[in-house]
Amino acid sequence: MSGLLALMDDVAAIAKVAATSLDDVAAAAAKAGSKTAGVIIDDAAVTPKYVQGFAPARELPIIWKIARGSFFNKLVILLPLALLLSNFAPWLVTPLLMLGGSYLCFEGAEKVFHVLFPHGDKHIEADMSVKDPGHLEEEKVKGAIKTDFILSAEIMTISLAAIEVSNIYMEAATLALVGIMITIAVYGSVALIVKMDDVGLHLAQNASFGATKSFGRGLVKFMPVLMKLLSIIGTAAMLWVGGSIMIHGLYELGMPHPYKDIHNIAVSVASGVSENLHGFVEWAVTAFADGVLGLIWGLLLIPLATRVMGPLIGAFSGKKPAAH
Repeated sequence: MSGLLALMDDVAAIAKVAATSLDDVAAAAAKAGSKTAGVIIDDAAVTPKYVQGFAPARELPIIWKIARGSFFNKLVILLPLALLLSNFAPWLVTPLLMLGGSYLCFEGAEKVFHVLFPHGDKHIEADMSVKDPGHLEEEKVKGAIKTDFILSAEIMTISLAAIEVSNIYMEAATLALVGIMITIAVYGSVALIVKMDDVGLHLAQNASFGATKSFGRGLVKFMPVLMKLLSIIGTAAMLWVGGSIMIHGLYELGMPHPYKDIHNIAVSVASGVSENLHGFVEWAVTAFADGVLGLIWGLLLIPLATRVMGPLIGAFSGKKPAAH
């Protein structure tokens, strides 16, 4: 009996440790995932474009195909690479993170630049065109998965940098959970966004009550506004996250400015408001400064990307770069 009781105690202790480990993984995953907000919002705003022009019956199957590709990108390709990087070349994490941050700054700044100075991009317009018979469903899916790979690489790198645990198994479990949660969140949201106008149209045409029909019509009218709002929020979040990554990266590489300058300004501004608002004001000032510097850095990268990197990529790939 004493042996049985001892065994039960051991099992209970193991179960407690396992539960604690699961809690640690979940907490680490939530913290790491929160750092990727800008990329997630932009991903959710971009993906619906890949199902435009298809019959409503094909929209969800296409999104599912893209989601499967995203799972493969994160869990099969990027997760092992991230673990190898973390455990055998940790010094590369910050430079790669800054490279990804530069990409976010460039993407966000290019969108702002396009709004201020409208211009066409023949490559993007051709890729998004549903009139081109060469761009059928599989081509759309492949294009979306390629875009997802870039965003997923940034998500996994940001998450890896945010994980505080050093155990490789905890890192693997946390990154896997982050990848699964984010993929479900992004493509679940995309599915809802894509089908909301269909739901609204169905209610407007078939509902029994006038109020329900009005709600359906309002839903149809609201969806373009939501897409525009998502695009704006996604752009702002990309600049904020990208700028923050660059500033923290410089700090990690031994360059304390402008990280310390922004911190001092944020603390100074927060000291002038109610104590209950200190945390929010300090965060808001920091995020605004990060976003402004991210925009400046992204604008500086635009000519480099379009005049230097574009022709180089075109020379190696054999494709003529698109004119901006």
